Amino acid sequence: MTTMPSAGAEQQPSAQLPAHFDAWLLDCVPVPNCDVCEANWRQLTTRKQSGDIPQAARHATEIRDHASGVHASPTN
Repeated sequence: MTTMPSAGAEQQPSAQLPAHFDAWLLDCVPVPNCDVCEANWRQLTTRKQSGDIPQAARHATEIRDHASGVHASPTN
């Protein structure tokens, strides 16, 4: 029979990423004068400073997707 951890059991710390991996993960460039990019940049910076790298990475992804999608120049 397996036992369930008690409600007060501590969670195991998450795995540590290799050194400098955060820099690669968070690498992005917000488009100047874009409210969406600027809002995500502020959130990314706040989350990074607080150590919440997974959430910071989500904002970096939003910036990359937005910059390459909405702001991408059309190709004909």
